[in-house]
Amino acid sequence: MSAARTAAPQGGNCPICGKATVRAFRPFCSARCADVDLAHWLRGDYRIPAEPVDPEAQDPASE
Repeated sequence: MSAARTAAPQGGNCPICGKATVRAFRPFCSARCADVDLAHWLRGDYRIPAEPVDPEAQDPASE
């Protein structure tokens, strides 16, 4: 058997509610928590900080 099949499953807690994760919904414990996380992404609750882009600085047509 390969090492991947014999390795112990990684446990962990659901990032939404803190319960133990379920393999079918990993890294979440249920479809509900997965949907809650998706809603956070869709509402823009999770953001990657970035600097505003200056469109004039990157416009190759203006050169």
